[in-house]
Amino acid sequence: MPVINFKHSDLCALIGKKIPRDVLIERIPMMGADMHDTDGDADEMSVEFFPDRPDLYSAEGLARSLRPFLDIAPGMKKYGTERTDIEMKVDKSAGDVRPYVLCAAIRDIKITDGLLRSLMDMQEKLHLTIGRKRAKIAIGVHDLDKVVPPFTYKAVLPGEISFVPLGKTEKWDLDEILEKHEKGVDYAHILKGKKRYPVILDANGDVLSFPPIINGTLTTVTTDTKNIFIDVTGTDMKVVKGTLDILVTALAERGGRIGTVKMTGAIKCDSPDLTPSGLDIDIKECEKFIGLRIGADGIVKALRKMGMDAVSSGNVISVLIPSTRLDIMHPVDIYEDVAVGYGFENFGSDHVLAQTVGRKSDVTMMSDRLRDVMIGLGYTEVTTLTLSSEDDEFATSGLPQKNVVKIKNPITEDHTCLRSSLLPSVMRIIRKNKHRDLPQRIFEIGDAVVDAKKQRRLCAVATHSRTSFTEMKSVAESVLREMRLSYALRPCPYDTFIKGRGAEIVIDNVCAGYFGEMSPSVIANFDVDHPVIFFELDLSGIAKGVSTMLF
Repeated sequence: MPVINFKHSDLCALIGKKIPRDVLIERIPMMGADMHDTDGDADEMSVEFFPDRPDLYSAEGLARSLRPFLDIAPGMKKYGTERTDIEMKVDKSAGDVRPYVLCAAIRDIKITDGLLRSLMDMQEKLHLTIGRKRAKIAIGVHDLDKVVPPFTYKAVLPGEISFVPLGKTEKWDLDEILEKHEKGVDYAHILKGKKRYPVILDANGDVLSFPPIINGTLTTVTTDTKNIFIDVTGTDMKVVKGTLDILVTALAERGGRIGTVKMTGAIKCDSPDLTPSGLDIDIKECEKFIGLRIGADGIVKALRKMGMDAVSSGNVISVLIPSTRLDIMHPVDIYEDVAVGYGFENFGSDHVLAQTVGRKSDVTMMSDRLRDVMIGLGYTEVTTLTLSSEDDEFATSGLPQKNVVKIKNPITEDHTCLRSSLLPSVMRIIRKNKHRDLPQRIFEIGDAVVDAKKQRRLCAVATHSRTSFTEMKSVAESVLREMRLSYALRPCPYDTFIKGRGAEIVIDNVCAGYFGEMSPSVIANFDVDHPVIFFELDLSGIAKGVSTMLF
């Protein structure tokens, strides 16, 4: 998840009020974040935000959200725009390559080293998250005074245009940039198969940008820059617009004046348009969702603390949502903001006085016992995310395809579905720790989801230079023996294993798990350097007495 680094003094200057460090450390997590590096009295601070809030990927965005959240300035922050004579001509030739582009100008801004670092950091975080590593959106930030409008966005043949890309001193054509430049090599796959490439030119034919790859060195932003031109190109107009709005409002927090650009040709509008969107919610539905009766006034107050404007009429509350809030797509998202604005610390109720008897479920008690068993076998417990990707679940791991629950609007390409197996999640831990001493033996007891049904699983992985099928067979049979289960073994055909070194665990004539030596190709897929053995078992079926899920 994105980690935002900032100075306490700078954040307070942006907020417009001195906020003690201990107050920030206490209150920021209540917005849905995790504080990092907060020890001592150092000015530097770090906070990790969930990927669904790209508007908070900078100190400027955080300051904007903290003002209402701390009751300094409740309600929506409004930003003015000024008309300019800048025009961006959008040629229809770009429609088949990268169809959408929006632009903005920022006037009279004082660029400091700190702001420059913050701007570049925010740009890269937007690229990696909602930009899907530039495939969905790409951002260009330019020194406006070094080019001459009107600008043109069009697609050209690779050999038609050459320019000096950022960080270089010689001119290259577009194909040469894809072959030689570091960014070209990293992102050439986005333009693979395209006969023409998108470029942004000024009135003199000078290149501002070759999106989504690299800007020209001509428009490099420095501390001497006074006026900025921003372009955002992409394949999804909603995300392009939201990204531009996030950038320009962040720069407006630093004193810049937002100027509109007249978009002509294939796209016709004045950009940016910071008009808020509207959404009506039902008071009773909201209260039912959050589990509290706080009334219309309570809901309105909570929403104003989240930087929105709201008015009530009867059983309906009309909400105005800032254009920077890309995460608001449904009334449920508003309900969540009501809960955050009301304050999670204020949730709770009296103890239930009714005399009832509760106990742990069978699968939970079994999980607790198995943790002791695995620790006794020399394994260390880990906990990983339930979110995964279909590539890791099947193509990378070699496990057979299953019917997974897919995420409708994934934030990143690494989190597109709910995991159907624990193995890919545990292997990602091994990959991140491959530089550490061997042997490494870890396990996880957690949930997987197949056919929209939750399963509790145990997965154990070991890696060292002398791993063997026999070692993992001993671990698996030790676990099964401790559980007093009757079982049989048979060869497992999965591509995950070296041929002949994988086994299925059969309980009541149903496959309940598998273990063995991982195939070298799968080990390479996970970017691990040493042999790997693993074991995975479905605990849900065993706890019920019969395993109903075929692996």
